[in-house]
Amino acid sequence: MKQHIISPKANQDLEEIIDYFTSRSIDAGEHFVNEFNKKCRNLANFPNIGRSYADIKDYLRGVPLNGYIILYRVRDSGIEILRVVSAYRDLESLFVEDDD
Repeated sequence: MKQHIISPKANQDLEEIIDYFTSRSIDAGEHFVNEFNKKCRNLANFPNIGRSYADIKDYLRGVPLNGYIILYRVRDSGIEILRVVSAYRDLESLFVEDDD
């Protein structure tokens, strides 16, 4: 089975999103976590189903999740989740300083 790895930046994004949801409803926070995990398992097994964001970084792909975008890259062992951000965010600015 392929795996998904969560980068430190994505982990920080997730903590902020989960804090936001759970401050309004524990159930909403749990629902987001469950949907995120389900989406990641699916992506690890079918990594090319996400949209290409090659105009930002040649390796970058993404899929929507409840008003957010899971940004990831395909690895030999599965996928690496790079960021989880609002769909309204300027995605290009997230990767300006990255050398990856």
